[in-house]
Amino acid sequence: MKHQPSDTDIELRMLVEAVYLKYNYDFRDYTGASQKRRVLAAMKAMDCETISSLQARVMHDPAAFAQLLQYLTIPVTEMFRDPEYYLALRQQVVPFLKTYPSLKVWVAGCSTGEEVYSLAILLHEEGLLERSLIYATDINPASLDAARRGVMPLDRMRLYTENYQKSGGLRAFSDYYTAAYGGALFERFLVENVTFADHSLATDSVFAETHLISCRNVMIYFNRRLQNRVLGLFHESLCHRGFLGLGSKESIDFSSYAERFESLARRERIFRKVGP
Repeated sequence: MKHQPSDTDIELRMLVEAVYLKYNYDFRDYTGASQKRRVLAAMKAMDCETISSLQARVMHDPAAFAQLLQYLTIPVTEMFRDPEYYLALRQQVVPFLKTYPSLKVWVAGCSTGEEVYSLAILLHEEGLLERSLIYATDINPASLDAARRGVMPLDRMRLYTENYQKSGGLRAFSDYYTAAYGGALFERFLVENVTFADHSLATDSVFAETHLISCRNVMIYFNRRLQNRVLGLFHESLCHRGFLGLGSKESIDFSSYAERFESLARRERIFRKVGP
């Protein structure tokens, strides 16, 4: 017997389709469970009794869509998250990166910028930042604005300092920020060579050849079809023998691209493109 979707599931599908048709934001291949939780949270916060009433507001009020977008793209991030990942980058990837005269790095799904600043600090300490161009992309304009500002909550600095030290940091973490605007303002030199840009992994194409792509804890929200699309983008973007870093719960093992990458640091989820 064919499974009948619930009214909530039908409304959710209609909302996602409406968002795509009206605003060209494509959430159709995001996983259902997390998406449903986020939409229900938005519905409650925006005082809508049903998803259908939320859809009606979003369709006729761009400001309501901007509010919904903050729920659909909830940033869960921290600086030097999973320090062993950054330590593996420092120890196993940086020696290869040092052989290039210039570098292009893509932080895909950069959220509010914590990963961008973490990578910039690492590249700076390894003498690579000045010859690096970093593309930091996300679909959420508010997150990109926050990333550009580079102001992090002061109460997170203790955790970020611990992460930085465990990741092989070479200096005092406090050297990179000053207390300002009620938070920690990170040094502007870290993002002088960063281009922050709106880019959707679901709908947009490759825009540059890159040597390192870091896309962490983003694909866990995608279904298999969208994961394959994204891995295809990354494979196309990476130069010969380029590097890809994923989140701790993400893998390429059962994707269409499993044979096109080799594992460089399996536990830390760092892969290398298999040429040609």
